[in-house]
Amino acid sequence: MKLGHIFMLAGFIFSCTACTEVLPRERGSLALSQMALTPDALEFGLRQHIAFSKEAASGGYGGGGGGCGCN
Repeated sequence: MKLGHIFMLAGFIFSCTACTEVLPRERGSLALSQMALTPDALEFGLRQHIAFSKEAASGGYGGGGGGCGCN
């Protein structure tokens, strides 16, 4: 029973230390290009344009156009 309490206390302490505030001057090191979901914005835009042209629809990214790819 005492060992269970120690593990619970250790878990509580570790979970409290994981929550921290990130200052604005520290956010630059967290926003690295390697961490982006789409590292190349130009290629992402091109792929989205091709997908919209093939599907004849644009889903959730705004903009209009038809299936001809001329938008």
